[in-house]
Amino acid sequence: MSDADAVYFFSDAHLGLAGAAEETEREHRLHEFLTSLEGRAAALYIVGDLFDFWFEYRTAIPRRHFATLATLRRLREAGVAITYLNGNHDFWLGPFLRDDLGLCVRHGDVRLDLEGHRIWLHHGDGLIGGDLGYRALRKVIRHPASIALYQLLHPDLGIPLAHAVSRWSRHAGGDRPLDGDRLWNTIAAPRFAEGFDTVMIGHFHHAYERREGGRTMFVLGDWMDRYTYVVLRGGAFSLETWPAR
Repeated sequence: MSDADAVYFFSDAHLGLAGAAEETEREHRLHEFLTSLEGRAAALYIVGDLFDFWFEYRTAIPRRHFATLATLRRLREAGVAITYLNGNHDFWLGPFLRDDLGLCVRHGDVRLDLEGHRIWLHHGDGLIGGDLGYRALRKVIRHPASIALYQLLHPDLGIPLAHAVSRWSRHAGGDRPLDGDRLWNTIAAPRFAEGFDTVMIGHFHHAYERREGGRTMFVLGDWMDRYTYVVLRGGAFSLETWPAR
């Protein structure tokens, strides 16, 4: 497997969370990373929450993310296959990303067979105990009726409202420490029992790697403080930071 055949995974950039001026450096680092994949990646998996909020109205998309969308479009035109899994902040992924940018949009888990690895990929939300309330809310807000109702709001009202709710929920949740044993036992172990050898998730905003008995679990970190990603190159996984340290 050459460098040009490598597969990259990252999650949780939450673009749009901060003010435009505050976010310039984060966007620059992400765009630099994405552009660097031209000619050295076969595929890219965005494992949820690229945007802190995403919603496609029938005739409008959030203009703030134009530069990121253009960067993704150039990467697709360079021949890199891009799969975008929805997260808990950008769950309303729509046809614009698929039809206009050429991305493969996926909801829920993705199961991959790559370079001798059976990989189970998911954003990571709603997978552990204590998320029952969230799982119930997720069913409501992702229902077609909820989407239709939200489309009645003008974008100048709907988008700021969603960002305000997102900031509140993040503040209420706080920055909890990562319980690696719990994630391994609750999320990874059942997938290993199904025959997967690699489990990869985002959502928890901590970079974490654990390898035991030929099985591996990754938590992808984020692109807010850690700038981490996983690359599968030559049949081997590596958790790395951009730019390389």
